[in-house]
Amino acid sequence: MDVIVLAGGFGTRLRPWTESIPKPLLPILDKSMIEHVVEVLPESQVDRVLIAAGYGIEKMRTHFANIPLPYEVEIIEETEPLGTGGAIANCRDHLSGGTFCVINGDLITSLRVEEMLDFHRSNGGIGTISLWEVEDPSRFGVADYRPETGKIMRFQEKPPIEEAFSNLINAGTYILEPGIFELMPNGAHSIERDIYEDLAETGGLNGFPFDGWFVDAGTPRSFVEATKVCISEGRFSSGSVSGDSWFGKDSKNLGVVTGSSVGSMSIVGEGSAISDSVILDGVEVGAGSKLNDCLVGKGARIPEGTIMAGEIVGHYVQ
Repeated sequence: MDVIVLAGGFGTRLRPWTESIPKPLLPILDKSMIEHVVEVLPESQVDRVLIAAGYGIEKMRTHFANIPLPYEVEIIEETEPLGTGGAIANCRDHLSGGTFCVINGDLITSLRVEEMLDFHRSNGGIGTISLWEVEDPSRFGVADYRPETGKIMRFQEKPPIEEAFSNLINAGTYILEPGIFELMPNGAHSIERDIYEDLAETGGLNGFPFDGWFVDAGTPRSFVEATKVCISEGRFSSGSVSGDSWFGKDSKNLGVVTGSSVGSMSIVGEGSAISDSVILDGVEVGAGSKLNDCLVGKGARIPEGTIMAGEIVGHYVQ
């Protein structure tokens, strides 16, 4: 099976971090975001990963050329914004021609793609969508899912909460058959709005609910949440955990750190308190500082006694 990872966004909500590092390459603990995303893929089922991207192309090519992975990685460039459907169609000529998987490039989830693939093959249809239950579905695509058949009968993209069919939302991973391309218009389009709504009415769209965890790491707050999930689930290969926080290799903590990650070679000064924050590699946090709900970029210097909440500090700045 081939896999398309949708990574075409500019990561504007994570600026200034993403001004110099493409969002898919931002580190969560000791791996890039996109490596965490593809960790849900069953290695035995995946031949090739196509990354549909419009920004940071050469940096991504260099990154993936230098890490060992059990499958081939190819970057498919978008020269203009194509939407989700257009980005998938742009990869068509690079696919092997069979069933393929699509994953949004900033999702940290517990989805078992192998089980989802087995269900897709047994239930028929052109597409299967992963589903996740939320309290407020108005910011998402909502599925009218029938558990007795495994089918999605209706699909709404971001409806008002009072009009939502259910609390089951599109969780951003799809198993698709090549026949989906025959339903796609040319050019930029949304597969959710332009394809799924009509496909559901014909019985060609399956749903696959799952539980565990589901985090869209595209905002500062959710980036911290994704980091916490990766700590609690042991999704790292170096460093160590103390309490509920992760500390990278050769980091030093002289303060109190809770619900956070501290990158390699970083120092938390004496008497400092760090909570619900992500500190990347090579950072110096001055003594007596208090940081809550912050993202601190690589190599940044935080002066003594700094008090910050809800801030993003860029890479290599004071």
